[in-house]
Amino acid sequence: MDVLEAIRTRRSIRKYEERPIPEEIIQKILDAGRWAPSSDNSQPWGFILIKDQKLRKEIADAASWADFLPNAPLGIAVVVDPAMASHPVEDGAAATQNMILAAHALGLGTCWIGSYESGYQEKVKKMLGVPKDKILLSMVAIGFSVASPKSYRKELKDVVFVDRYGKK
Repeated sequence: MDVLEAIRTRRSIRKYEERPIPEEIIQKILDAGRWAPSSDNSQPWGFILIKDQKLRKEIADAASWADFLPNAPLGIAVVVDPAMASHPVEDGAAATQNMILAAHALGLGTCWIGSYESGYQEKVKKMLGVPKDKILLSMVAIGFSVASPKSYRKELKDVVFVDRYGKK
């Protein structure tokens, strides 16, 4: 699957098969995150594999919009160090997106769970052992998809402007 097809066909998946993800696929997903662009090539990220189902359940109970996480065979938390980069949030988001697209291209479903500036970030950081000076930017549920939902996008003419917002 080429990258443009991956971008067009990727969907947020919240229902997963009960089968493990092969380790070599996990490594490819992590490697895609590692190769994301970052400000000044700072690479301010760290990735926490959340393999323990009980821990995924505890995180889901603490986090908003993560009730599907325990049903995925894997979660990945993306942590960024704001002291390492001038744009750590953008850098971590790029790494997250790379992993989501790679997982899709490898036949897996994912769903991004935002945790940046959330009310539950500190509680989940504690569960994952993330130092106070780091940002838990996102978590991704990953697994073999049970179904692929349909989606739509606005037309380009409705979202593209020239030289000035609102100017068609």
